[in-house]
Amino acid sequence: MIVELGHFALCLALIASLVQATVPLWGTATGSPAAMKTADTAAQIQFFGTAAAFAALTWAFVVSDFSVMTVAANSHSSKPMIYKISGVWANHEGSMLLWVLMLSLFGVLISVFGGVIPVVMRATVLAVQAMIGIGFYLFILLTSNPFERLANAPIDGQGMNPLLQDPGVAFHPPLLYLGYVGFSTAFSFAVAALITGRVDPAWARWMRPWVLLAWSGLTAGIALGSWWAYYELGWGGFWFWDPVENASFMPWLIGTALLHSAIVVEKRNALLKWTILLAILTFSLSLIGTFLVRSGILTSVHAFATDPERGVFILLLLCIAIGGALTLYAWRAPRLFDGGVFATYSRETGLLLNNLLLAAACGVVFVGTLYPLFLELWNGSKISVGAPYFNKTFLPIFGVTMLIAGIGPFMAWKRANRQDVIRRTALTTGISVVLTASLALWFGLADMVGLLGAFIATFLATATLLDFGRRIGLPQASPLVALRRAIGLPASAYGLYLGHTGLAIAAAGVIAVSVWSTEVIQTTAPGQPVAVGPYEFTLRDVRSGNGPNFQTTFASVDVTREGTLVTTLKPERRFYPVERQPTTEAGIVTLWHGDLYAVLGDANGAGGYVTRYYYNPGVPWMWAGALLITLSALISLVDRRLRIGAPAPRKLAAQPAE
Repeated sequence: MIVELGHFALCLALIASLVQATVPLWGTATGSPAAMKTADTAAQIQFFGTAAAFAALTWAFVVSDFSVMTVAANSHSSKPMIYKISGVWANHEGSMLLWVLMLSLFGVLISVFGGVIPVVMRATVLAVQAMIGIGFYLFILLTSNPFERLANAPIDGQGMNPLLQDPGVAFHPPLLYLGYVGFSTAFSFAVAALITGRVDPAWARWMRPWVLLAWSGLTAGIALGSWWAYYELGWGGFWFWDPVENASFMPWLIGTALLHSAIVVEKRNALLKWTILLAILTFSLSLIGTFLVRSGILTSVHAFATDPERGVFILLLLCIAIGGALTLYAWRAPRLFDGGVFATYSRETGLLLNNLLLAAACGVVFVGTLYPLFLELWNGSKISVGAPYFNKTFLPIFGVTMLIAGIGPFMAWKRANRQDVIRRTALTTGISVVLTASLALWFGLADMVGLLGAFIATFLATATLLDFGRRIGLPQASPLVALRRAIGLPASAYGLYLGHTGLAIAAAGVIAVSVWSTEVIQTTAPGQPVAVGPYEFTLRDVRSGNGPNFQTTFASVDVTREGTLVTTLKPERRFYPVERQPTTEAGIVTLWHGDLYAVLGDANGAGGYVTRYYYNPGVPWMWAGALLITLSALISLVDRRLRIGAPAPRKLAAQPAE
């Protein structure tokens, strides 16, 4: 009965979205406040209907109701409770239900907390949100019904992919969807701006909190996914340039550009058309990612579906949403005119250059991801585009982007003092060269590519600290005055400094582990030491045991440095009888400067085991940097200026008729 109620609630959400997509737009056209306000009520009904449907599916997983096809195909009675719950979204049908739950969540948040947004704009934004929802509700109900019953329920389920039976899966998809789907708000604000003809600083301020929330969720989701791959897949790496990984990275890149561009609109009433285009493209890339994962054209541990018919449905939705928005943009954008002008040497120019570089970096990833797929569809040829391509194309562009991110805050709005910018850039460069050379000499680092990357990361961190010091009056001001000024800085300023510092730290970690990690693969017997960089790994023993729903073989690996025991690693090999699949659980110990990492392989039949040992410097910095980047957006969200309203808007002049 609960399952049927969940199905009914999902149908109710579809009806609410139909009302939300039509009545408010009729209200804006006729000037009816009552009709426009139905957007808020419909958004709330839609959310509660979707939440009830999601709760019903969760209940079916928790009680192991194997009469539900989705539960039977993706769960088992012996699974621990946390994996029964995370199993709700670790499959195609449940993950799509999570998708629309996130969409409806953003709609209800706008309806409840969007009081500063004029009713006409809010009604139009919510109507566009509902149009997106209609397509995906129909997709779920017609092709991916999570509540479909089985005529003959099995005694037990088929289980879930053992790779997904991990705590990381409990948090990674929801956070990723918070970003993926959250960017629908930017799309809706952009389309609403084109419909109403209102694009100004107020519009940018109304949109920016939702973009910040989505961007922070996507950042955390990508970082958690990378962390899961690092410790769960047992290959010692954190990023493979997998097409599905890239599908989440592309909207992050354009979303980052959108955040910076929206600041220019808010501060200077400039880059209006560009910002609208970025808002459309950001969510469009999220939709493309959804298509890649669910179309059947990719085979990956990240992919949910292999049914081409579902892919055609999503492709149709994608074409309608993206094609419709871009057509509207081509029609309405020429009538919008920027109100702010700025000099070549200005912060606006720096942010525009930052935007162009991020867009170019996204374009490189887009080509590398989709070109092999298009080529295979065109003539059947199969090629692989991997790390060599991305390292040679993406990394140089992103390196320059980081340098510009360091220099940009040195520039004033509208017109910067050229000599002052050159002087501060030269000071930052000198400090960064000295610090990089000191690191190279202290640790004996020789790889020039790695040192160049270290310089770029150091440059961004140094520039950020120097600009923060300048803003609070150091070194001229007394410590008490500097502290008072620091306390008085807006939250968005701390978001900027924390985000740039986090990016520098994360980049330093990526460079260190990519260039200076040490890997040794061999067959070893218990008691045999193996040198790995400055450490010595010794396999002590291997034993067997049982987990909640798996059998395990686990080893103890002692790690010493100069004869002193540093730690003992516990790598495992697990076997899941229900799914008949093995997994590898790496043994990892994190130190401040890097990770000690061990993987246990197969026995060789002569008392030895295949082992993989790593020393991965910089890995903790990657995760710490990603955390700081995520927090930077959340800190910016508490800026009181985003809560008290927006600057007094002024409508842009329309293009004169010819």
